[in-house]
Amino acid sequence: MYVPKHFEEKDREKLLGFMRKNSFVTLVSTMDSVPFASHIPLVIENNDDTIKLTGHVAKSNPHWKAFGQSETLAIFTGPHAYISPTLYEEKSSVPTWNYIAVHAYGVPNIIEITEREKLERMMDEIIDYYDASYKEQWHSLSEVYRTSMMKGIVAFEMTVTRLEGKYKLSQNRSTVDQHNVAEKFSKSSDPTIAETGVAMQENLEKENV
Repeated sequence: MYVPKHFEEKDREKLLGFMRKNSFVTLVSTMDSVPFASHIPLVIENNDDTIKLTGHVAKSNPHWKAFGQSETLAIFTGPHAYISPTLYEEKSSVPTWNYIAVHAYGVPNIIEITEREKLERMMDEIIDYYDASYKEQWHSLSEVYRTSMMKGIVAFEMTVTRLEGKYKLSQNRSTVDQHNVAEKFSKSSDPTIAETGVAMQENLEKENV
């Protein structure tokens, strides 16, 4: 990902928080020299300074055949908004877009169906993460049914070897421009635009500390 210095975010905890909040990702691998993408939810864990991503794809999805072969990219995206140059002090300006994105790289490893304990743990983690109230119901289902469901997926875990964070929040503009854009965004009725404004305000507050 192209990340100019003024948009680069290296705060690990901040990136992890963003990833957990925006955990429905675009997972991209290379298959036969062609990019292949899946859109899936992930569980993000951070143990002993090691970030691990866990998830699964349908067995009918050929994406899993690329696992264990080469580097895969998980793209986490968040709020974004168009910026009109009318919001800038300098009239000789052009339109642009503010956004936040985190890229996590690693090699996914398949959790085999024979690794039943590990597979069960993965399922519990995903349920706990997204719908804890469903956990009791899941465990009350018959063993035959649960096994058949798990045979229909390919679970994986990916240790993150590279992490990139881009917070493009008008840091290359004047403080006045940043405040103008942030204020405009924050008042928007569109929740995505409003959230971008909040992110800008938080960034401005951090810079003023």
